[in-house]
Amino acid sequence: MRETLAQDGRQVAKLLLGSFVTHHSPEGSVTIRLTEVEAYFGPRDSADPDPGSHTYRGKTARNWPMFGPPGHLYVYFTYGMHFCANIVCGPEGTASAILLRAGEVVAGSSLAASRRSASRRHSDLASGPARLASALGLTTADSGRDVLAPPFGLELAREPAPDDVVVSGPRVGVAGEGGSMDYPWRFWLDGDPTVSRYKAARPRSGPAT
Repeated sequence: MRETLAQDGRQVAKLLLGSFVTHHSPEGSVTIRLTEVEAYFGPRDSADPDPGSHTYRGKTARNWPMFGPPGHLYVYFTYGMHFCANIVCGPEGTASAILLRAGEVVAGSSLAASRRSASRRHSDLASGPARLASALGLTTADSGRDVLAPPFGLELAREPAPDDVVVSGPRVGVAGEGGSMDYPWRFWLDGDPTVSRYKAARPRSGPAT
């Protein structure tokens, strides 16, 4: 599994569609089938510079998990209220991660709903990166932890999603160059009701958060 995650992030992103991520906590377990993800890459002086990435200006005390090893979590806090979760990918030492944007809760629905009391429909429980992280019970305390080892679990889909079902486009909430069609690194399952709604970013300076 770790060798699979060590591939190029654009390929890993597609492989993660339809896969299952689980978090076993003292409260119980929640499993989500991934339906939407985004790929992010490295610093401005790297082989894959990404203006939309947290690592664009280099390694920091927050973004260090993105530099590997693959298969670990990078969880960050944004807008003073939300957590968002990524799975690190690519070769160790290079910055790359896949933001988990949306999915379907397939186990632990009651627990996920208790964490997402504002959600009115089952399809909304993990529709959006903050909702997904909340449904799984993830916080920055989980950043750097191995998603392939307890209390987590990652199971790839038995068969990759067919090409005619996988759609790609600009990333959500990334302003400026990093959000353009030159970076069509958001991937989702066409027609799935859990995929989040696309919102163009408001112009701002600096990398996305």
